[in-house]
Amino acid sequence: MPTSTTTITTAAKPAKPAKAAQATKATTATANSEFGNLRPAVGRSLPQEYYVSSEWFQRDVKMYGATQWLLVDHVSKIPSAGDWFTYEFGSNSIIVVRNKEGEINAFYNVCRHRGSILCAEGSAGKTKTLTCAYHSWSYDLDGNLRPPRSMPEDFDKKANGLVRCHIRVYDGLIFINLAKGNPPDFDVLIGDLKPFLDLHELQNAKVAYSKKWIIDANWKLNVENFLECYHCRAAHPTYTAVHDAMKLLSFGAGAGSSDKAVTNSFEARMKEWEAETNAKGIFTGIVVDGVDSDFFRAAARIPIKDGYKSETRDGTPGSTLMGKFREFDGGQTGVSFNATATIIANNDFALMFRYTPIDTLKTELVVSWIVHKDAVEGQDYDVEKISAVWAITLDEDKTITQNNQKGIQSTAYQPGVYSTQEQRIADFTQWYINRLERFESETAADNTILIAKH
Repeated sequence: MPTSTTTITTAAKPAKPAKAAQATKATTATANSEFGNLRPAVGRSLPQEYYVSSEWFQRDVKMYGATQWLLVDHVSKIPSAGDWFTYEFGSNSIIVVRNKEGEINAFYNVCRHRGSILCAEGSAGKTKTLTCAYHSWSYDLDGNLRPPRSMPEDFDKKANGLVRCHIRVYDGLIFINLAKGNPPDFDVLIGDLKPFLDLHELQNAKVAYSKKWIIDANWKLNVENFLECYHCRAAHPTYTAVHDAMKLLSFGAGAGSSDKAVTNSFEARMKEWEAETNAKGIFTGIVVDGVDSDFFRAAARIPIKDGYKSETRDGTPGSTLMGKFREFDGGQTGVSFNATATIIANNDFALMFRYTPIDTLKTELVVSWIVHKDAVEGQDYDVEKISAVWAITLDEDKTITQNNQKGIQSTAYQPGVYSTQEQRIADFTQWYINRLERFESETAADNTILIAKH
């Protein structure tokens, strides 16, 4: 199993971003892959088919659901026994439910009788049992089947409970994985990210507000847009007003999103802020996974802008302090678990980003704004204030990403050359090819992996 090419620092010196030269090695085809003439060139955007082909989309969803831990929500979504919600990925609907003991379970939303769904897709509620509306088969909150009527004498009730989905909960965040066999190692995923997450203690928080965007563009275009800030000056006046201009060139889309020369231009300010922050006993550091890693993680703590305490339009606090913070340090923590799941945390509130592929040309983005569990709306925080910067920015992102998709569908489209501020996209496309090749090689003889929607 390939290991993550991760770099971590806990002092002031930024880690080196993954280089395009590293990606060159990763583009050599494995003998069994079916990329043919569609293999992307290093340093260029992907060929058209990757963004418009339903075949490619099916391959993407099969790979991603089986190899990644999908961030689905925060535990405050289901605070009490019997609370549940569904999450859809590819052809699969998953029920996430809290049982009587307070534990969180995940089951495939499929009745074991004749396969009907139990809960409407995209829904949530509270129940004592999970009951199929078709023939009234009923299951407890641990997925055990209650005695159904009119079944043969030799029917084995214990063998017909709901099919479990891999689930892990860390720091208040709920993750699922759709692998048929053993899931990827969750401890490896979380390992280097723990000190970043532990600062904010998201398990002692709640969702204050959520917003959903349906974006008419392939999921990879949404990811690519999120991974670069080359477009920020032209497209995001509100966002750029809140952040240091030199920082946006160096770390605009997080750790590894620019090249070394540009990153070094911000090094003096970064060192100064890290020294001040470390002197207060607060952790700083950077993690960047390489193109051969399993998860494509990244994490960093970076100052927002001189004089800004939080990522609000005027830089003033948006809520009460969270986690281990006893005073504002002017910094922001970014943690990406993979290409579609990111936490951006200020000292006083955090954001949870979740991209979900719906079909070839449609992606769902759900963003949740998270505050301390005891914070009171209208007293400790105002939803408009904490959400404004990113709500405006993501409305703008929807427009530019949809326009990007429309252009790519033209017969005139050709893969373009990435700028030096789009290093993390270059890394992502190479990671994506590497991970897809490895997955398809490992599962070539397995026809039971999840089937994506057409």
